[in-house]
Amino acid sequence: MQMVKHAAEQAVILIPSLEPDSRLPAYIQELKKNGFAHIVVVDDGSGEAFRPVFDEVSAVEDTVVLRHEVNKGKGVALKTGYRYIMENLTDITGVITADADGQHTVTDCLRLAAELEKGEKALYLGSRDFNLECIPPKSRSGNKITSAVFKLLYGQYLPDTQTGLRAFRKEELAFMTEVEGERYEYEMKVLIACSRARIPMIPVAIETIYENNNEGTHFHPIRDSWRIYKVIFGSFFKFMSVSLICFAIDQILALILRKWMLPAAGLVRGSMMNVQVSGYGARLVSSVINFLLNKNLVFQMKGKAGRPALRYALLCIAIITISNVGVWTLGQIGMADWLAKILMDTLLYFLSYRVQDRWVFREE
Repeated sequence: MQMVKHAAEQAVILIPSLEPDSRLPAYIQELKKNGFAHIVVVDDGSGEAFRPVFDEVSAVEDTVVLRHEVNKGKGVALKTGYRYIMENLTDITGVITADADGQHTVTDCLRLAAELEKGEKALYLGSRDFNLECIPPKSRSGNKITSAVFKLLYGQYLPDTQTGLRAFRKEELAFMTEVEGERYEYEMKVLIACSRARIPMIPVAIETIYENNNEGTHFHPIRDSWRIYKVIFGSFFKFMSVSLICFAIDQILALILRKWMLPAAGLVRGSMMNVQVSGYGARLVSSVINFLLNKNLVFQMKGKAGRPALRYALLCIAIITISNVGVWTLGQIGMADWLAKILMDTLLYFLSYRVQDRWVFREE
């Protein structure tokens, strides 16, 4: 018990809040009674009607209320809190973010505080059980789909991608502040940023609370879901667009070389040399363009190109080799060549995205 109390004393609770109900002050009081010495609440433009609630919150010992004059979004509210903590609370071990709508119990906050005491560089995610009957069907199916898509594109299955109960060490505050995003999509961008930065994301089981069908939330199902999925698929859609552009460049350049430029240089149209030079030449140019666009546009790597270029070349060789071997193997068991080619190249396309995201264009 003493260890848990010490963990709570060393952590900061950060609560972004928009138009909270009268239960928020009681929640803050309960956090204080259970040992949390530092609490920061961000009023994200709730307006004068909610000033009494925040005044009651600020009256609690060692509780700070930061205010936005207008609503700026959960992402901005969190970053406002992070900056305040970096400037004013330097002796803490880490930060625990919690929602103001009653979904996160004090016991669960204590559980994450205990995780912070381990001293590991990680993002701890309070994860609800979406298999329980109390979960609305839309929330259950939506979260499972999001978790599956995140696993496909970023390589890790997270049972609760939309949890607001999170914890991380103070050393990661600057990193969290630099992640882009203003509203609910910010939290998804944090998950993607941690995946790319190789920061472990560790689910921690918490109590699943859905009061009144979660009516207290300010999450807009259509608008905010669109923002979140746009973030999840954003890089992959850019990756697909770049692939299509480079495919078109490859085909057009090969045609120009084969029909006009090489014959003008003495390589007869239709000859083996003409076909090979046009094919390899066009593929070389399109591959260089693909590499540069992926580096700067898709994965937005800021470092030098030397090492990523070598990795990219090795990946291309590996993809071609695996594709050829796979098509041959599937052909040996009776699959048509054209179908085997489509199957292998589709699977390898997703693999290529994952490898480029996590290895080729990884920031050192």
